[in-house]
Formats: sequence, C-alpha cells, structure tokens
Amino acid sequence: MELDTLDRQIIHALRIDSRAPFSRVAEVLGVSDQTVARRYRRMRTAGVVRVVAGVDPIRFGHGNWQIRLRTTPDAAVAVADALARRDDTAWVHLLSGGTEITCVMQAWSAAQRDALLLEKLPRTGRVLDIVAQNVLHIFPLGPEGWGNSAVLGPEQVEAMRPSHAPVEAPVVLEEGDLEMLGALARDGRLPYGELAAVTGRSESTVRRRMDLLRASRAIYFDLEIHVGVLGFHTEVRLWLSVPPSRLVEVGETIATHPEVAFLAATTGRTNLTVAAICRDTRDMFRYLTERVGAIDAIQTVESAPVIRTIKRAGALLPRGGPRTGT
Repeated sequence: MELDTLDRQIIHALRIDSRAPFSRVAEVLGVSDQTVARRYRRMRTAGVVRVVAGVDPIRFGHGNWQIRLRTTPDAAVAVADALARRDDTAWVHLLSGGTEITCVMQAWSAAQRDALLLEKLPRTGRVLDIVAQNVLHIFPLGPEGWGNSAVLGPEQVEAMRPSHAPVEAPVVLEEGDLEMLGALARDGRLPYGELAAVTGRSESTVRRRMDLLRASRAIYFDLEIHVGVLGFHTEVRLWLSVPPSRLVEVGETIATHPEVAFLAATTGRTNLTVAAICRDTRDMFRYLTERVGAIDAIQTVESAPVIRTIKRAGALLPRGGPRTGT
C-alpha cells in the first residue's frame, strides 16, 4: 500500500494522541473530518495502522517482565507461538538465527508470574536458557513516540498534544475496568457508547474513568504501524550495561534518538533494553556506531535483529503479515 503525505500526517497526528477525534486531526491538518476518517479506515483495513490500549501493571502495583529465551533450533517457533497464545504476554519476537525469543509478560500476581517463570518454561525441555528482567522504569520518548514517523511541524505537534493533567496517586482496578481494557486492546478507538455497553457503566462514567487512568499513566494509547510501508525494514533489540549512577542520564539521551521505539530500565546483568527501528542494516550500523557508540557511559552492548514478530501489542499476527512494528 502506497502512503501519501496526508496519510503520513494522519499517522503522525495519531501517534501523538491516538484517541483524538477525527475532527481535531482534520482541523490541525486543514482537511475535512470525512477525509481523515476515510483515510484512517483505509489504512486500518489494509493492516497498516491500529490503535491499541496498553496497560502498565507497575502503576497497579504488579509486575512487567522482559523475558529472553534460548531454544533448540527446532523449537523456537513452537515455543514463541505458545507464549503468544497466553493472555499475559503482550509482545513476542523471534530473534537472530531463530533460536532466541523475547517476550513481554504483564503479571497481575506473583502466582501468575511464578507459574510461567518457575514452572511452565523450566519444564520445557527444548528451552536451553531463560533470562527474566523486571522492568523498573519506561522512559518516555516524547509526544511522537518513535521519532522516525514524524512529519508534522512544531505548531501542529503542539495542537495535537492530549491535555490530561498528570495524576500521581495510586490506581486501583475497579469493577468494569478489565472489560473496558480488554475492549480497548482490540480497538483503542472504540466510542464511549460502545465501551459503556461492554462495561455496564454509563457513558459519562466510562469517560471519567478513562481520563483518570490515562492521566495516571496506568493505561496508554498507541498507534501500531506496519513500519515497512514507511520504508523501515530493520528492527533490533539492544541490551546495554550502564553504571547505575548514569542510568537516568543515558536513558534520557537514548530516548531522544528517532530510531528508538521503546526504552526501559530493568534488573539483570544488563540494565537498559532498547527497541530500535532503522531503514536497513547500513542504517542500523550507523545508529550503533555513531549514536550508541558515542555514549561513553555504556559499558557493554548486546544486539539481536528481530526476524519475525509473532505477537504485537497483545494481538497475534498472521503468518506472512508485517514482520516488525512499533
């Protein structure tokens, strides 16, 4: 599917505020509501974009884990598929030569975490090695998220910013929240009326509850993109070791890199995890040598290219579908 300038502008606008009314996007871009809605539906139907809601279990007092597995060559796809079918995994990737898997696990209880990490995976004979790293902090990437999708001017970016005042108070799940979050994970742009029907709440209650969850950063909305149509075909995972005293400094520096789609501080022998997306392997080499290599506080770097994405933002991908995505 070929994207023109307006398509790319809509993508950028929805990266900033994925639930923004089409009327606001249209006003910022200087086109009609109907044009924005039609373009978005066309790209969504083609599998180019999808708005999803994500949950940060840390805000609810639960765990977010990055898991790396090394398997025998014949087992990687089967193990990755089994992980992708679990309700508690959000992202599953095959890496390198097809013998390494990474996944993101969102554990809502210690029992749920232990069932996978201490019981299920260790009993799988073809799993040779397991590394589980607890996510301590996710670095914000700015309003656009992945910077290489940016095409709007500064005034347009400012006009698209959501206006939720931050809330730092702890958040507790209420009746109807899980139903709402499940519906939004399937379609992050579901209207408030449909969410009210799903949860059994009034439309005004759903709106207030969502505003609170967004302001507390317990949930977030993101525009998932098939980045290949934008000309980006190489995705890599990086694991960096940084002295704790410089962890925030290095993280905030890397968060400004337009290649970066995700960045988190973790426990483990490496303490920064990076997802980077580049145009090709030459672009990736430039990124590693010129940007990452220029940060003197980084002590070690491990890297592995993504060769297939099995599950993305909670959604299973069909075979032959988009290979990577933000």
